[in-house]
Amino acid sequence: QIVNLACATHLFLEYVGTVSLMSGPSMLPTLAASGEVVVEDRLSLRLNPASLVRGDLIVVRSPIDPTAIVCKRVIGLPGDVVCVDPTGLKAPSTEHVLVPKGHVWICGDNMTHSRDSRDYGPVPIALIRSKLFARVNL
Repeated sequence: QIVNLACATHLFLEYVGTVSLMSGPSMLPTLAASGEVVVEDRLSLRLNPASLVRGDLIVVRSPIDPTAIVCKRVIGLPGDVVCVDPTGLKAPSTEHVLVPKGHVWICGDNMTHSRDSRDYGPVPIALIRSKLFARVNL
């Protein structure tokens, strides 16, 4: 019984959804810098990868630190031409890039305090763990 429950719980959290605690200033003001609880939806992306749209908040395994999980906003989808850095902080605001097939362009809402595609380029879709489904107010 306990083993079955443990297996069912693991399968649900890995493939359907989970609750996570977010921290860090990169998504201010959308998410608090600490203590923000969110519900991740893993199932919809598995069933329909095309459901990913510009503006979605996603949870991604960091391309520069595989042990880190980050939350960012989707700015560009495969085939889009995006401005590398509209703020001009990390690259000239006139520089544009074509998002390759199988990749997305992601940025934090608080661009002055975010390491994102402006630093490491397009992110493979395979690194996306989930979409944020809801924010939980405690």
